[in-house]
Amino acid sequence: MQIDLGNVLDTASVHGVSRETLERLDDRVAAAHDRIERGRETDEHGYASLNLPSSTDPAEIREAVGGFENPSAIVTVGIGGSALGAATLTDALDSDVEAHYLDNVDPEAVASLLDSLDLGSTVVNVVSRSGTTAETLANFLVVQEAMDDAGVDWADRTFVTTGEEGNLRDLANQHDLPVLPVPDGVPGRFSVLSTVGLAAAALCGHDIEAVLEGAAAQEARLSDSLFDSPAYAYGAVCFALAERGYTANAMMPYAESLETFSEWFAQLWAESLGKDGLGQTPLRALGATDQHSQLQLYRAGPRDKLVTLVRATDREDVSIPETDLDGLAYLGGSSLGELLDAEFEATEASLVAAGQPNVRIELDEVNEYGLGELLYAMETACVVYGELASVETFVQPAVEWGKRAARGLLGGGDFEEADAVADKERLIID
Repeated sequence: MQIDLGNVLDTASVHGVSRETLERLDDRVAAAHDRIERGRETDEHGYASLNLPSSTDPAEIREAVGGFENPSAIVTVGIGGSALGAATLTDALDSDVEAHYLDNVDPEAVASLLDSLDLGSTVVNVVSRSGTTAETLANFLVVQEAMDDAGVDWADRTFVTTGEEGNLRDLANQHDLPVLPVPDGVPGRFSVLSTVGLAAAALCGHDIEAVLEGAAAQEARLSDSLFDSPAYAYGAVCFALAERGYTANAMMPYAESLETFSEWFAQLWAESLGKDGLGQTPLRALGATDQHSQLQLYRAGPRDKLVTLVRATDREDVSIPETDLDGLAYLGGSSLGELLDAEFEATEASLVAAGQPNVRIELDEVNEYGLGELLYAMETACVVYGELASVETFVQPAVEWGKRAARGLLGGGDFEEADAVADKERLIID
């Protein structure tokens, strides 16, 4: 994996950063690296996430999922980091086992999914560290009932990923369910390289060891200089541009297999860095599709957006047939891959011509190893950005506020946050 910062330099964009600025920033990166390494050495909360390439035991994961023979599908019941990391991996990789995620409580979507599945050959993974996540537990109760109605013993088709204590741990003990532990010190949005993110991939037959190897390759690149670490380089440049008013980051992979990765990145970036009036708003886009829907804004709208372009250099290709149609003959004899690369490079050039900074991230291939590299690099980039911005990267107080409000509205306790909902001012136009 490599990162090209050429189009964020001041030689490409009037609002870009100079090489001298990067040199000065490198001293701060060295200090941030020292703080990160101290946190990793003691498995401090949050920093422990960056130890997962070596602390995660793939054999433990394979043992937990190994008892389910010939599954046709896996349904992961979780929300946020309990689902997005796993979905990023399984959506990017092909498998005969369908991977689905109940990460919302939209009743129509939940009912539609359950109606579409052969529940007798479906495996369910319920993921919640606390075992009290309202959305997750509500969906799981619905899944249990659907399996009961279909004459399926849900306990034979279920494993849980949870903490040492709580409702799910008690349920697992009561029904002798396979259990995977949620690692200590790892916030959900940083958990893709743990039991939380890798279980679905393992059940789908993917090489989770290669995912960890790819992550370890990027871990080995961490040093006290951004010029030696792709992850630190990306995080530092995002921070520097945000300081110059580029407070949005459009993540734009040129591979449909990485579309869910953009969703995962959005949570990682938003929940980690959006504090104290700071942060960089993540935007989700897909190349080349969104060249026709969003690029107009990125190129000619407010000068507040960094565009991050991601592609794989090695992939399958499809030839474009010859044609006699006027104006289209130039396409014949080329391929969809060549067209996609031309679109990618044209987007880069278009942004540079408009003075808009952009970063190129290239993977060798969208496979287990490449995904491990990409995911670890983005997590580390997020952490170093947080260090440079002096924000509390590993907490999410705004999210917790909303959870308490929802629980209070449902009668799950007396929470003052729920009172704020009742106090909402209304201006209704009917």
